[in-house]
Amino acid sequence: MIRVDQAGEYGATRIYAGQLAILGDRSPAARSIARMAVQEERHRERFDQIISERGVRPTLLQPFWDKAGFALGAVTALIGPEAAMACTAAVETEIDKHYSDQLDALGADDPELSETIAQFREEEREHHDTAIAEGAESAPAYPLLSGAIRLACKAAIAASKRF
Repeated sequence: MIRVDQAGEYGATRIYAGQLAILGDRSPAARSIARMAVQEERHRERFDQIISERGVRPTLLQPFWDKAGFALGAVTALIGPEAAMACTAAVETEIDKHYSDQLDALGADDPELSETIAQFREEEREHHDTAIAEGAESAPAYPLLSGAIRLACKAAIAASKRF
């Protein structure tokens, strides 16, 4: 559980890095992305700490998530700010579900981890709402783009659980 969460937060930081590399600070979307990137970095740092404290092995796929996340961010930003926001909305839809499933599985067994996941889930929901408010659904081929990104997220979660 912790390995997958750390991998996901790492991937999110790379997606935002790719988007900001393309968008720079030229658009209102870039300012929102930069703000969300700071939160994702804090999430990643917390999961890095938990991995260390609990002796959890990070995913072996991290070098791949580094490149794939950056590429996804860059490509969506090249399409335009709305596509960058569509990427965020799609990713956060899957992360919300993923974190909710984890909270159900944890129950009362690990209050500290549950509290962290619940807090981060709320921030991920805010990211989703920001992305929708900033035009995600206006991205070219939004249903196709969103569906493909959501499918990729599901595959990344499954792969990080295993490797």
